[in-house]
Amino acid sequence: MEHVLALMAGAGALPARAAREARRQGWRVVAFAFADAPELADVADTYLPSRVTDIQAVLAGLVAERPRAAVFVGKFAKQTFLDHHDAADAAGRDLARQGLSDGALASMAVATLQAMEIEVLDQREFLRSWVLAGAPAGGVEASESAWADIRAALPAARRLAELGVGQTVVCARGVVVAVEAAEGTDETIRRGTRLAGPGAVVVKAVASGHDYRFDVPAVGAETVSAMAAGGAVALAVPRGKVLLLDAEEVARRAAAAGIALVTVDEE
Repeated sequence: MEHVLALMAGAGALPARAAREARRQGWRVVAFAFADAPELADVADTYLPSRVTDIQAVLAGLVAERPRAAVFVGKFAKQTFLDHHDAADAAGRDLARQGLSDGALASMAVATLQAMEIEVLDQREFLRSWVLAGAPAGGVEASESAWADIRAALPAARRLAELGVGQTVVCARGVVVAVEAAEGTDETIRRGTRLAGPGAVVVKAVASGHDYRFDVPAVGAETVSAMAAGGAVALAVPRGKVLLLDAEEVARRAAAAGIALVTVDEE
């Protein structure tokens, strides 16, 4: 029997990477593309443009393709759901009947797919090679003052993540100047560095009960570019819990801007 995987694709490069790995593992990949995901159409066995306002069409596609499992990969911007909630079809409104928080949407998505006998898989099964296990070799060393700000920011970042609000904080001279909400990591960095001026640090945390079926926290070249533009000096992420995208380009940009990349234990 054919192993069919429904890849629910948000924006960015990750969906195509996950599709390649899934095919390497023997899956036939049916991609439901909700946003611009470069190269995904070329990599997936079947490519179905999809919209959050037309969930009934997505459900019909699932019935037709009969996948054994599904995986959500890529960026699903919260603003998309907020902007289009009123225009959603009946299936979409039903999916969001418990609210638009990440937890509510994830719970309803799992319930809907389980009712169709489709298992939702952990994204890391297809993205594990990009999980950051330690700081990249040969990078800039974090200064003592940067480490002091990282230690000051960690409790706030952890609490933010546990509350399900965001994962990233910007800290300068012992003061948390920006916390992430719906705007995302890069916008939080831009706002925080505008407030703090040069010398800020960026700290990312992950909740202890984080559901990796719907999100794997990630940093990449654009994250570092946002930091460099604002004069930030260090990025700290939890070891083994965050994806590093385009590692060589990240290392190059970080070195050019004098940004230290460090990993920390969250316990």
